[in-house]
Amino acid sequence: MKVIYIDYAIIWMKFIDKYKSANFNKRKKGTFLNYIILHYTAMKDYKEALSQLCDKNNKVSSHFLINKSGDIFYLVNIMNRAWHAGKSKWRKVSDINSESIGIEIDNSGHLYNFENYTSKQIDSLIKLLKYISYRYGIKKHNILGHSDISPYRKIDPGEKFPWMKLKRNNLTFLPNKLSQNKANKIDKYFDNKLGEKDKKQRSLYMLKKIGYSIKPAKDNNTKYTMLIKAYQMHYRQSLVSGKLDLETLQLIQSHFNEILT
Repeated sequence: MKVIYIDYAIIWMKFIDKYKSANFNKRKKGTFLNYIILHYTAMKDYKEALSQLCDKNNKVSSHFLINKSGDIFYLVNIMNRAWHAGKSKWRKVSDINSESIGIEIDNSGHLYNFENYTSKQIDSLIKLLKYISYRYGIKKHNILGHSDISPYRKIDPGEKFPWMKLKRNNLTFLPNKLSQNKANKIDKYFDNKLGEKDKKQRSLYMLKKIGYSIKPAKDNNTKYTMLIKAYQMHYRQSLVSGKLDLETLQLIQSHFNEILT
């Protein structure tokens, strides 16, 4: 049993280390822990996921797995580079595995039932995120979903993941809708800097500044839809359509504004 002190509160966590994955290597020299990447397992149950993550023939792993009962399995030492992100990019970082901690959450995902995440597993996740964020200085903007860093390949942890609950625990960032005043200020910024009023180009510019990889979406409408959908699954879950509607654009603008300041 580990006892961790954060903000004068005692957080009790028990890591189950019975299962270990051989699928890891050393982090790239000169890199630091900057990100936490959240995944769902997309399997029928956590035992199947454990088998998958610990099988050396599969070449995949994560540092932690949280089952529906809230048990936390510690599979790869945090100091090592687990293989959870795959081909992905955020800002200028293409080797996400070297700079991140991967957490798998037991959920059957879109391919099966895509059930709601349980309160027990989210409570355990919150404790784990508080511990990791405090110990390694992970910023709120850098707790991301797999679909954020791989929007053209991945859709996890999906639109049912409770990002708002993480925000209420001061663990992650969600943008607010812009007031018309601030929206106008950003319009002027684009007028002066870019001279481009096209919504798609503006959204791509802002999403790139936020951190998303936009190159595949520039000249491909299908990829652009996937990119917008990935943004909505994290930041505007009420309607995940892949369309750049006004509310989505305002959220992207608000998010972009946060990056500028």
